[in-house]
Amino acid sequence: MPGDDRSQVTRVLLPALILLLVLGLWEAVVRLRGIPPYILPGPLLIGQTLVQDAPVLFNSLLTTLRTTIEGFLAAAIGGIGLALLFNRSKWLEDAFLPYAVILQVTPVIAVAPLLLIYLPQHLAVVACAWIVAFFPVLSNTLLGLKSVDRNLIGLFALHGASRGQTLRYLQLPSALPHILGGLRIAGGLSLIGAVVAEIAAGSAGAGSGLAYRIAESGYRLNIPRMFAALLLLCVAGIVIYMALSAASHFMLRRWHESALKEEA
Repeated sequence: MPGDDRSQVTRVLLPALILLLVLGLWEAVVRLRGIPPYILPGPLLIGQTLVQDAPVLFNSLLTTLRTTIEGFLAAAIGGIGLALLFNRSKWLEDAFLPYAVILQVTPVIAVAPLLLIYLPQHLAVVACAWIVAFFPVLSNTLLGLKSVDRNLIGLFALHGASRGQTLRYLQLPSALPHILGGLRIAGGLSLIGAVVAEIAAGSAGAGSGLAYRIAESGYRLNIPRMFAALLLLCVAGIVIYMALSAASHFMLRRWHESALKEEA
């Protein structure tokens, strides 16, 4: 419908116009006030730095993305797998869920230096990404498995379905929106965990990811490079979220209300 098309265009254009306005105002303030680049660089200088330092920054971006993806995959597999075990055995949930909560509420910035002592650097960064992203996947999956309509579970039992069949054909499909929601949250959190660990590694004199480049640029007062690296991190986070959101919409678009309403 034409009205829907206009609404879609507005939702895209308004944020873009606001961004251009903010960048233009930022550049004008920097130029008119003569603010030196080591205090606040303008958007144009940041863009030039991004182009000039592209080989270093993009190699660091690849390093950060690799550890982020590895931590995310570990969190996804571990969180979903452990939730399935908890759903199958109540005593396992009672015994181990409190430790998962402790793992979640412990600040990763405090854990990262310890992991860097006891683990190789790359493995420590992946572990930090896993720690931050693990609990949302576990809790959302467990919530989804427990939210199945009891009448449907009774209907499956009435027809002689086994626990495996009930899990496969009823609980997992019903829990899928919750699982995908947890994965969307975990994608951004895994990037945060990787960045925190890279900063800790950078303060120890090691590292090669984008967060290390940010810390290194701060020590050298190379503020334009710091902003360029931060821009790449923001773009990476947005891309991760959009990719997971697109995957979620693709899997839910034909049957779940949340996706159907978006297309309506």
